Amino acid sequence: MSLVDIINAISSWAQSLIGLLGYPGLAFVMFLENVFPPIPSEIILPLAGFMTTSANTTNVHFTLLGVTLVGCLGSVIGAWVFYGLGRWLGEERTRWLVRKFGKYLLLKEEDFDRALTWFNNYKGPVIFFGRLVPIVRSLISIPAGIARMNPIMFTLYSAVGTALWSFILAFAGSLLGQNWGIVTDFINKYQKAVEIILVLAAVVFIGYRIYLLIKNRKLKTD
Repeated sequence: MSLVDIINAISSWAQSLIGLLGYPGLAFVMFLENVFPPIPSEIILPLAGFMTTSANTTNVHFTLLGVTLVGCLGSVIGAWVFYGLGRWLGEERTRWLVRKFGKYLLLKEEDFDRALTWFNNYKGPVIFFGRLVPIVRSLISIPAGIARMNPIMFTLYSAVGTALWSFILAFAGSLLGQNWGIVTDFINKYQKAVEIILVLAAVVFIGYRIYLLIKNRKLKTD
């Protein structure tokens, strides 16, 4: 079974759970989506939005406000899992990991310091906008925990960003009705674009570090 088949199976299971349990199922799926990113909110939320319309023939009926609030609740609880992981790791443990294993990823302790300083300067907006970016929205909680961001502020920014994401996708699903799958196709393209940008950024970073390593070795041998 390929990865695509696994993701499709997970998506089908998530849709069935929502159809069976209603709001509790939606909250649980959104919680899992944050802890286990292969569960795609890009499918779940537009479907939930469609289930607010008169064209919905299932036994479960939602409202846009309900989908927004429940989707936000499940996501924030999921975000706290990674936030807790970051708090447990803490700055000292993370710094030790960077010192010990960072060389294999071409990372230095100075990189960690810069990243931590940057996050501390912009942590609120980073959390808010991070919730609107596929992949990033799950992992952004870890640096928040490492930096020991104020838990109340973390929850607030996470809730606002997640509520906006939930509303946009659910509203789009409700507008498109039975064609709610179009939203999924559009978001998938958005996600692929994000993945390409992240890969390119990693390639540029690694290439630049290799260039510096070669340059430093030449200076030492001269």
